[in-house]
Amino acid sequence: MVGKTIKTLLAGAAALALMAGSASAADIIGLITKTNNNPYFVKMKEGAEAKAKELGVTLQSFAGKFDGDNDSQVDAIESLIAAGAKGFMIVPSDSSAIVPAVKKARDNGLFVIVLDTPLDPIDAADATFATDNFKAGELIGQWANKTMGDKAKDARIAFLDLAANQPTVDYLRDQGFMKGFGIDIKDPKHYGDEDDKRIVGHDVTAGAEEGGRTAMENLLQKDPSINLVYTINEPSAAGGYEALKAAGKTKDVLVVSIDGGCPGVTNVKDGKIGATSQQYPLLMASMGLEAIETFIKTGKKPANTPGLNFFDTGAVLVTDKPVEGVPSISVDEGLKKCWG
Repeated sequence: MVGKTIKTLLAGAAALALMAGSASAADIIGLITKTNNNPYFVKMKEGAEAKAKELGVTLQSFAGKFDGDNDSQVDAIESLIAAGAKGFMIVPSDSSAIVPAVKKARDNGLFVIVLDTPLDPIDAADATFATDNFKAGELIGQWANKTMGDKAKDARIAFLDLAANQPTVDYLRDQGFMKGFGIDIKDPKHYGDEDDKRIVGHDVTAGAEEGGRTAMENLLQKDPSINLVYTINEPSAAGGYEALKAAGKTKDVLVVSIDGGCPGVTNVKDGKIGATSQQYPLLMASMGLEAIETFIKTGKKPANTPGLNFFDTGAVLVTDKPVEGVPSISVDEGLKKCWG
């Protein structure tokens, strides 16, 4: 009886050891986004989860409490290092302040891919998978300029930006728009120093609807004659539109944005946004996770898009009012490709 009991215990221990070995065999890969409440990052997480299941890896997901929450992202990196993760993807809230934590992770052997918002400097990560945010801004700037025609030279422009620290995604989109519209860019890594008289001002939104509403209200108080609004993303555009509606100015103002989520594309269809540059966060996260797993297994790093220092996951202008010389797709096409 004792012999049978010992054999049973040994068999159970062996089974547990086998289970433990099986669990530890699955590579741990992390995903760190800015927040959990923006549809863009929700879709990014969905893409990572689906790819993790397909590849048989363990995904650990983290997010900041708000856009700009660098401390929570640093804590997430520390957790992944402690967990023995092989690598992670991150959408940095502060593209400069997070660099020391990323360096620590890489020094500990983790392979790091940045999504959407390049680090400053960009080579502080092993690779970057992102939309060409400057190009995305440039598309809506070109479209707005040609849509306004002769009125563009006398435009009164409000900028609904992201955050006071101006992370890379913030200034790249903003300045891409300026270039597309024909505004002279001064410091290539900083907006707000331009001397173009058409600019009413810049205000920050935290990429949220409420922030967009408040920023638009502030800029309308500064100049009620605003007739063109650049927005960092579609939630801020929705808030900006509500402020314009409350002021009775929706018919007089052109709003442009970036992201391509289903609510944003629907707002283009409804005429609240004139055009938006659509991006593909699910693809971004899926490709990023697959690249990390490929590196773990083969040591092969992903290649950059020719002519760029990152892998470009694409951006397409969505509008039902196309203009000559600016490639675009219809709202119906955009709704087939949207997310969120």
